[in-house]
Amino acid sequence: MPKLTIHSAGPGLTIQDLGRPGWKAQGLSTGGAADPLALLEGAALLGTNPADAAIEMMGLGGTFSTSEGVRFTLTGAVMQADIDGENAAHNCTHFLPAGAELSIRGAQKGVYGYLRFAGGMTTDPIMDSRATHLTAGIGARLQAGDTLPLGPDPKRMAAPQKLPPSDRFKGGMIRIMPGPQTDFFDQQTQTAFSAMTFLRSAKGNRQGIRLDYEGGDFSTTGGLTHVSDLIVPGDIQITGAGVPYILLAECQTIGGYPRIGSVIPADLPKIAQAAPGTPLRFQFLSLADADTTAQSYDAQLRAITKMCQPIIRDPHDIADLLRYQLISGATPGDDLERP
Repeated sequence: MPKLTIHSAGPGLTIQDLGRPGWKAQGLSTGGAADPLALLEGAALLGTNPADAAIEMMGLGGTFSTSEGVRFTLTGAVMQADIDGENAAHNCTHFLPAGAELSIRGAQKGVYGYLRFAGGMTTDPIMDSRATHLTAGIGARLQAGDTLPLGPDPKRMAAPQKLPPSDRFKGGMIRIMPGPQTDFFDQQTQTAFSAMTFLRSAKGNRQGIRLDYEGGDFSTTGGLTHVSDLIVPGDIQITGAGVPYILLAECQTIGGYPRIGSVIPADLPKIAQAAPGTPLRFQFLSLADADTTAQSYDAQLRAITKMCQPIIRDPHDIADLLRYQLISGATPGDDLERP
């Protein structure tokens, strides 16, 4: 089995997959990738299981090598990368030869980048997942010197693929649906929230991000409060000081701050990938309209797979040309002479 060696690591490298659904009753949030869409993009490009684990890189990557040649892809945040000095493009599949050094630098667009190998990370699962959940104390950040196991590539000879660039790194309009406490905020406050242009604060992590803005607070009518209840990623909590926070993958399962609304799952990757200073606005949808945007991971994967395109390369520039079987089969030798 191939082994991955980490020679240098940014401060926010963790192993992530699609998380641990089904544990909220025990107080554990699903966790998993901050941008699960990026994991699905990697699975579509490589033609592999979307549940396989990858390395999530928050803002900065690292340097890596493998003991055997492996296919990989970089999705999510756009990060500069090269293999022994040769550019490794974003949203494309690549082959990393044994011993070659993959260098991934800072994010140019977005926050969370993903390094996905075709065989996935094969570390020991905990509670049916390999995802690091720092808040719950499951797993730890990856460090220089770590060596990790990779699985075998099920489609080693597959042709290189690419995806068109994503536009989810620039913030913009975010759709939200009403929640259990939306009516705690009067119509004037809800309208003001929709009209406001917020900026993604520098304060944030995998639990959630703060929204900065200029103006008054977004307090509840008459200072209404409620008993702590279930919360999920996407919920927009308003603190006692009237400041909004949007919850992300590693949020707690119970919260007491009222929620003015919740970001629909389809737009949550835009929140996760909004770098500090990115402008964000919010549009309320009815629950019925929000329901029409819902898609399962399987449906999303099928749609992304249809968008994948083969990469046409000049044979002169293919460093791993000899690993492809360019000629196969045998003929009598008189094919062109036959009618």
